[in-house]
Amino acid sequence: MYKIKCSPVKTLFSRVMLVGVMCMSSITLAQQNDLKPETAADEQTLAQQLQQLKKEVIALNRDLFVLEEDLLFPSSTQLVVYLSMDVGNYFDLDSVEVKLDDVTVTHYLYTEKQQAALIKGGVQKLHLANLAQGEHVISAFFLGKGPHEREYKRATSFTFTKSADAKMLELRIVDSTANQQPEFKVVEL
Repeated sequence: MYKIKCSPVKTLFSRVMLVGVMCMSSITLAQQNDLKPETAADEQTLAQQLQQLKKEVIALNRDLFVLEEDLLFPSSTQLVVYLSMDVGNYFDLDSVEVKLDDVTVTHYLYTEKQQAALIKGGVQKLHLANLAQGEHVISAFFLGKGPHEREYKRATSFTFTKSADAKMLELRIVDSTANQQPEFKVVEL
C-alpha cells in the first residue's frame, strides 16, 4: 500500500476546492434538472445545507490564507510595517512612501475614507516582507497638507536590528499640540 504525502497547504487547498466544487455542482444540477423542493421544509433544509457549505468554504479559505502567509513569511525572517494616525488636526495625509535600506518597498495613496478610518484609530498594514538578520534602515516619506493648508512633506528614518524573531514596526503620525505641528515617528512593537 502506498501513502501519498501532501503538504498541509495542498491538503487544505484540496479541501477548499472540493467543498467549492460540490457546492457549485449541487446548484448546477438542481438548476439543470429544474428541481424544486416538494415541501417548504425541504426548501429550508436545502437552504440550510447551502449556508453551511458556504460557511465551510469561507473558514477553509481563511485557514488557507493563514497557512500560506506562514509559509511565505516565516517568523524568523518576517518584517511587518504598520501605519497609525492620532487625531489628524495638524496633518491631512495624502500619501506615504516606505524605503527599506534605500529601496522603495511600498507607496500608498489615501482616500478621504481611509484617512478618516486612520484618524478613528485604525491601523494599516503597509508592508510585509522577508528580511535577513542584521542592521537595517527604514525611511518613511509623508505627503499631505499641514497647518494652514500648506503642502507638507516630512520624512523620518529609523535604524533597527533584525534578529531571529519577527520584527514589527509602526509608523506613527501624532499631533503635537505644543508645537501645533504633526510629529512622525517609527516605533518598534
